[in-house]
Amino acid sequence: MSPHKQTPESRVVPEQPQQPLGGAIVDEQGQEIPITEDMIQRACRELEKSVAAPSQNQG
Repeated sequence: MSPHKQTPESRVVPEQPQQPLGGAIVDEQGQEIPITEDMIQRACRELEKSVAAPSQNQG
């Protein structure tokens, strides 16, 4: 049996990049909002900005 070589054309690419990832948040009305990859990436960017910016409330 020979090992299967994967070509760039055979890579698995998600068909819908905004497909829910299995989690949800609940809004004020009690409705579940599926968490998407875009939401996670946006939250990570905002977190990086807040960590990189010095806090003006120090001392």
